[in-house]
Amino acid sequence: MARIPSTQALRALESFARHGSVWKAADELNLTRSAVSHQLRLLERELGFQLLNRIGTRLELTQQGLGYALDVRRALATLSGSATRHGSRGIAGRVNVCSAPGFASSWLCPQIGNFHDNHPDVRLTITTPGRLDDVSNPDIDIFIAFGNGHWPDMTVEKLIDVEFTPLCNPVLVNKGAAMVSPQDVLRLRLLHLVDYSDWERWFSAAGLDPKLARTGLVLSDMNLVYAAANAAQGVAMGDEFISRQAMELGHLMRLFDLGIPSINTYYLVVSEARAGNEAVAAFCEWLKSEVRMPDT
Repeated sequence: MARIPSTQALRALESFARHGSVWKAADELNLTRSAVSHQLRLLERELGFQLLNRIGTRLELTQQGLGYALDVRRALATLSGSATRHGSRGIAGRVNVCSAPGFASSWLCPQIGNFHDNHPDVRLTITTPGRLDDVSNPDIDIFIAFGNGHWPDMTVEKLIDVEFTPLCNPVLVNKGAAMVSPQDVLRLRLLHLVDYSDWERWFSAAGLDPKLARTGLVLSDMNLVYAAANAAQGVAMGDEFISRQAMELGHLMRLFDLGIPSINTYYLVVSEARAGNEAVAAFCEWLKSEVRMPDT
């Protein structure tokens, strides 16, 4: 059997593939940037094929590197799931989860079978709130809320930082709408969530007049924004985390390196009274391990 590369090198590759930058991978893995770069070079040398293209000071995955990184991600997830499965026999009960709609439909629901496979005796219900930061329903055990993190008398833990950037179906670019500079997005229909604010912030960051962003379609729900973007109806100001599957399948692509940090982000919120429930704790641990996989 061929020698298996070091776990640290594999984790460095998987983290780089998710974040697209060495410094973000280094931050997640608590390593220096040079250490992550060194691990990637060693892995490339050991495998005997090119994982990365070096464009000036920037690194990007080759097609071979992307395929290998996806296989590594699945392997690490299998190891993590195996540990959870064999260490959690006998957990049962009902867990009611209330999740922000975009997170639920684009990330949680496509992953939820993994939790059920590991915890078949936990009866799980998933709902969505009327407001993204609403954690007031007393019937809910676990909230996955999108907000500022301030919920008194609740156990609150940040799940992931969110960065917004223009995402669209590659069909639009393939039709000839080449994206050379940020202003080129005006050649496409802009898709807005509720108001123009996210696109205005991005235009300002790009050095453009934010008033230029006040065109296109305004939609009331993030699911509607992503549905329109997936169907090549325009370009969305989206986040790569919940769009990961759509990007891997080729339904969405990132247009520019420029992104803007979200004012709010996703938090795991549990009432202190429910935090000690065994089934609730099992779901929380599973969720955190999947979101942050590989564990750091």
